[in-house]
Amino acid sequence: MAEQMKYHIAIVGATGAVGQKMLETLEERNVPMASLTLLSSKRSAGKKVPFKGEELTVQEATPHSFEGIDIALFSAGGSISKQLAPEAVKRGAVVVDNTSAFRMDPSVPLVVPEVNEDDIQHHQGIIANPNCSTIQMVAALEPIRKQFGLKRIIVSTYQAVSGAGNVANDELSEQTQAFLNGDDHSPEVLPVKGDQHHYPIAFNALPQIDLFQDNGYTLEEMKMINETKKIMHADELQVAATCVRLPIFTSHAESVYVEVDHDDCSVEAIQQQLVDAPGITLEDDPANQVYPTPLNAANKRDVFVGRIRKDLDHSNGFHLWIVSDNLLKGAAWNSVQIAESIIKHKWFTKK
Repeated sequence: MAEQMKYHIAIVGATGAVGQKMLETLEERNVPMASLTLLSSKRSAGKKVPFKGEELTVQEATPHSFEGIDIALFSAGGSISKQLAPEAVKRGAVVVDNTSAFRMDPSVPLVVPEVNEDDIQHHQGIIANPNCSTIQMVAALEPIRKQFGLKRIIVSTYQAVSGAGNVANDELSEQTQAFLNGDDHSPEVLPVKGDQHHYPIAFNALPQIDLFQDNGYTLEEMKMINETKKIMHADELQVAATCVRLPIFTSHAESVYVEVDHDDCSVEAIQQQLVDAPGITLEDDPANQVYPTPLNAANKRDVFVGRIRKDLDHSNGFHLWIVSDNLLKGAAWNSVQIAESIIKHKWFTKK
């Protein structure tokens, strides 16, 4: 039997929340690796990180770091991706980028493997990982779209603070303790670190994720709208989003209303499509209070769906509740899935 090919893989942003999840996922999945290179900013270089019983030293990411790398997983911020991803491609690596830097570039595939895995093969060196809230929604809706068509999506999200990074998690912890102790705590991170005002997240709900755009939607909402259409190859699809940050550490939840094309669709038919779909776990038994929750979805790779019910006024309308770990399926796991697809199909060559 021929020996299995092994690949040189790099993680850029290895010390961040998503980078750490990428590392854990690679370890769990047993991806055939000849070597693993961990890269970060100069500030984090030199840190030791455990991996498969060894300690790997994090190195500073530079253009030359990608010599000999086959696949580079990026999760270090859009500016780093714009600077270093093309350098990695020049040196022969295929980049899977977890930032928004290339998502809407027409030449860059935007991929959720359960939805549009075949798009990977058309890459020109870079494949984009969608926004976390988009990933779980399209993964859950694709089985419905394939069977019954989709005309309209209206989504309201209930997003965890870890989507804004470790600093947001820290702020939630500190604010919660301060609130319970009756102490003051000045918010500095949420809703958006670079915006003019900051509000407490502890015991609160913030209807702003990312900056507001001229049309009144936030950038996060526009990401969901535009990315959904690109991933599903459906420019005509009607999509609206309202994105809200809640005081939850991990896992995004979404209330999703859809209108399908076919009149013969039913709750039971949707449930059957989801039961048979890869990467989806159906938790939908309201009589026994069975439905997905963020706590239960944390540290799991699947997308969980429940509370499926027919709209009372629109015959082709249905409501769903979708929950998934934003750091796993919403980021690290989806990236590793893309890397596994590249390896499985030998999609290394630029098209």
